[in-house]
Amino acid sequence: MLRIALVVALSVVVTSCSRGPVMTTEVVAVPAQKPVATPADGAWDSAPEHVAKLLVQDLVEPRLMKPSTAEVRVRALQNGGEMAFRLDWKDGTQNDLPGPAKFLDGCAVQIPEKVEVNPPDPQMGSAGHPVQITFWRADWQASVNGRKDDIHSLYPNASVDHYPFQAHSLEPGSAAQKEMMQRYAPAQAMGNRRVGPREFPVEAMMAEGPGTLSPGAGLLARGAGVRTKTGWQVVLVRKAPAGLSAKVRTQVAFAIWEGSAQEVGSRKMRTGWIPLALREAK
Repeated sequence: MLRIALVVALSVVVTSCSRGPVMTTEVVAVPAQKPVATPADGAWDSAPEHVAKLLVQDLVEPRLMKPSTAEVRVRALQNGGEMAFRLDWKDGTQNDLPGPAKFLDGCAVQIPEKVEVNPPDPQMGSAGHPVQITFWRADWQASVNGRKDDIHSLYPNASVDHYPFQAHSLEPGSAAQKEMMQRYAPAQAMGNRRVGPREFPVEAMMAEGPGTLSPGAGLLARGAGVRTKTGWQVVLVRKAPAGLSAKVRTQVAFAIWEGSAQEVGSRKMRTGWIPLALREAK
């Protein structure tokens, strides 16, 4: 009898362990003991999962008319004033190499800047009702991981004789070097950080409607992404919106860019608003 009881107990444990995460109809952020910024952190095991169905962005140009990514699986954690989202989606092609006519994998989380009874439009907010966006891109992750996104790394068979602004005779930071940089590397001279070596693979942005996207100066933006057997798993960390509590919900939206489908800018798969709730610590 004791042997039978042990077998039954073991089968119950195995069954419960194989059930997978708790599924929810909204995104629920559960307490974490410490800030989480990596997809493999064990804290994610305690977070319920929401499967967010994705829609084509067919409202503003450039539109996406052909569906690509079907869904993104989302978990959320909160630690004090920070929130972390883990996005997991299928993508059979790894697109993380920048260059002319190349498109890149990416993802984003969007939250209203503040909790409101009537949230702003889910399509990048609206005038007077801004949204905050935390954005990750695959090429940025590759750069942070150590890949040098310079001309020699991206085009190893190219022959470059000389870049005038890299001349040894020009003192770094001098007026002569800056003049040469503006002439021969204008994007770098203007501080365009969309491509090239990076320190972080994530950026914070603000918007008050389509076409108004701008840098989110001073906003928290951390995270990391890893390539999985079936696609991508990315963690995005940002500050919790003002007014959000266990008793007051807000909204959250997500977007996915699939490089192999030539998605870029507003041409993407996205969600509408999804309720975002905080779970109190027990």
